[in-house]
Order: sequence, then C-alpha cells, then structure tokens
Amino acid sequence: MTAPNAEPVLPGAAHMQTPAQGRPLLLAGGRVLDPSRGLDVDGGDVLLVDGRVAHAGARVGRPDDAEVVDCAGLVVSPGFVDVHCHLREPGREDVETIASGARAAAAGGFTAVCAMPNTDPVTDNQAAVGFIVRQAQRADAARVYPIGAITLGQKGQTLAEFGEMVAAGAVAVSDDGKPVASAQMMRTALEYARAFGIPVADHCEEPTLAHGGAMNEGVMSMRLGLKGIPAEAEEIMAIRDILLARRTGGHVHLCHMSTRGSVELIRWGKARGIRVTAEVCPHHLSLTEDAVEGYDTNAKMNPPLRTADDVEALQEAVRDGTIDCVATDHAPHHYDEKEREFADAPNGIVGLETALAVLVTWLVEPGVLSYAQLVDRMACAPARIFGLPGGTLAAGAVGDVTVFDPTRAWTVDPARFRSKGRNSPYAGRTLRGRTAITVVGGRVVYRADPA
Repeated sequence: MTAPNAEPVLPGAAHMQTPAQGRPLLLAGGRVLDPSRGLDVDGGDVLLVDGRVAHAGARVGRPDDAEVVDCAGLVVSPGFVDVHCHLREPGREDVETIASGARAAAAGGFTAVCAMPNTDPVTDNQAAVGFIVRQAQRADAARVYPIGAITLGQKGQTLAEFGEMVAAGAVAVSDDGKPVASAQMMRTALEYARAFGIPVADHCEEPTLAHGGAMNEGVMSMRLGLKGIPAEAEEIMAIRDILLARRTGGHVHLCHMSTRGSVELIRWGKARGIRVTAEVCPHHLSLTEDAVEGYDTNAKMNPPLRTADDVEALQEAVRDGTIDCVATDHAPHHYDEKEREFADAPNGIVGLETALAVLVTWLVEPGVLSYAQLVDRMACAPARIFGLPGGTLAAGAVGDVTVFDPTRAWTVDPARFRSKGRNSPYAGRTLRGRTAITVVGGRVVYRADPA
C-alpha cells in the first residue's frame, strides 16, 4: 500500500483530454441552465474558446471565426456525468468496449463516465488503470475515468494499492458487484481512501441474505416462484457503511439505492454530518417489480426492481437531495446471455442512451423534478461529489456541455444504440427528451440526426 501521506493527485488529472485548439464554438439562443451558479437564462449563449468556457449567460458578441450552433428551443447545460457504468473492457469486448461505451455515453448526453473495475482482469492496479486511460484517449468521445478495485481481484481479502491507482488516474475505489463483506476491510478502505481524497463506492448487499435471489422478495416473487432479495439485504449494508464513515471520517458513496429504508438511513446519516453520498438509477426511479411479469430478463438487475412505494420514496429523495445524483449502472450483456431462464440470466441493463429520457418522462413531466434539479443530479452533483472536472459552466471550466431537446418524443429502438448492448427494458416505449449535441473539451463529439 502506498504511504497514506503521499502527495495527493487531483482525480482525473492524469488523463484530462487536451483542450481543443480549433475554432471557438458558440451555442446560441438556448435556455442556458447551470444550477452550480444559479443560472437560468432563456435565449442565452455559451461560448467555448480553446476547450474551455469563456462565457455562459446572456447573449454575447460572436467571434468572427466561431462556429455557431443555433440552440433555440433547446436546453444548454453542463455536461452530464455518470459515476457508475460498466464498459466491459478488458475481457468482454464482445459486449462493450471503452470506445463503444464512450460513444454511447456521448449519444446520451454524458460528457464523462466512471468505469467500474469488474473487468477481466480486474482493474486493481496501476497498469490496469493506465490501460483504461489510454483506451479512453483513443476513443475520442466522452471522457472515461477509471474506478479502481477496493481489494485485489475483488476478492475482499487484500487491499489494493489505492495511491498507485489514483496516481494513474483512478477517481474512486469500488468492488462493485461484489459487496465488501468484511466490516474491518471496509473500515480500512475508508481510512486509506480518505488519505487520497477519493470516495469508496460500495454495492450494498448483505451476501447471505441476497444469495441466490433473482428479484425483489415479496408477493410477486412468491407468485412467480423466484427466490427473492429482501430490502434488508441492502439496508443492513447501507447503515454499516454509514456508521463506518462516521467512525473513520471517510467518504462513502452508496451505489444504486433501491429501497425506502435506504433513503431513511441516508437521511439519518446526512443529518448527523456523516460523509455519505448516494446514487440512484433511472430504472429504480421508473419501474417496479411488476416489470418482471412474464419473466422478462431485461427487467433483471441487482439490486432488483422494487415496489411502487420504494419508487415513490426514491423519487422524493432525488427531489430533496437526500440522494445526490443519478447514475446509469450501464451493464451491457450479450443477447444469448439474457435469453436464459430468469434465475440464470445475468443482472443488468444498458442505460447510457435512455437515462435522460427516462428522467424527463417519469420525473420532470409529472412535476417531481424541475429541469434545474435534473441538470444538478445528472451533471453538477456527480462531478462535485467525485471531484471531477466539469459540472459547471463557470468561466474557465472545461468546455463539457450537453444540449438537449426537452420535448422531443422518440421510441426506444435498441438496434440503433451506439452501445453494443441491446438489453433495455424500455424497448418499444415512447419517451420524451433527447440529446441534441454533446460537447467535450470544446469540440462536438455527438450531434443527433434531424428529427
């Protein structure tokens, strides 16, 4: 383990893309929305020069050499940031690569994503982190920030070299998909991670309660004859992690929360000043266990879809800020893998290209969230809590910008995804809200086809 008093490295600094040195880019006439600055200007401009924000707000004079993009009727915001996705490289390039995932992210309006370490081999050392950094630079789309493993091989036994991974570009540590079962190991991880200024992101699941489960435990699981995973499997680990964060002063980030009880525990921790942050996925905000009806494996994920009461609690938690941000948990799988018996099929769905529309359709249009809150939970908050560049249109900030059409209706067709994954529970649904333009480092990396 690298000495905990080693010189800290700014997360992400090792692989920030070089700012574009081409023409200035003027995003003109849109609704400029930046909750990080309390900015909401209808008919405003965002000017990007040398890959950074030069102006955001009221109309501004146009540089003679600028590329001008008409954004009338569109929302112009800080670029979305996804702190939890699975890009499968190395090891499963047949289902996703860093390049295809970065392109899918850009198509979904994400200018940056954090890649989980459950690759093959596991991202648990400096060389593995460096590989992801290099592949991301070659992809030349959304930024990709590696998350290193907490333990070697995600086996829960030996702590990985946090300092070396952070120096190579890791922005957090996690054994995602494999909860840290040992409380002592989790305590040690929080102590070391604090020394390097990074969060420990934990998959909250008490393994003995969850073992063999395929969906939420309840009336539906009994009726379908499937072994269930009780809400307590998540909540027991959530409160353990919160208490360990209180003990150590470390920053624990709770992944993909799914139950009302977890919301109450997070609220309890935050009220006491404990360094706990949390994320929720679009599917847990929009779908219930009823989606499993018919044994649809595209509705199988971990944690599982829960009840309508849980969905209501999660929506309220996103609205009031108890849950800090939305993360996709993008998890592509091969078609054949998902075509198995429900209990044997792998967990996970793709989400990078549908996240915005799901939130607009299920939360903004019904009045649960405002567009300002949506942008905060998708851009400002995730960048802030993971210490990443972006998440703001402040002058001098990196020129990462998302432009989206809040009213555009479209029907989800997985065959048209940029991701290699097609496993979406939203296939065939008509949603509202779609990315128009994604800008990374002052350069357009995605532009939607005309309606």
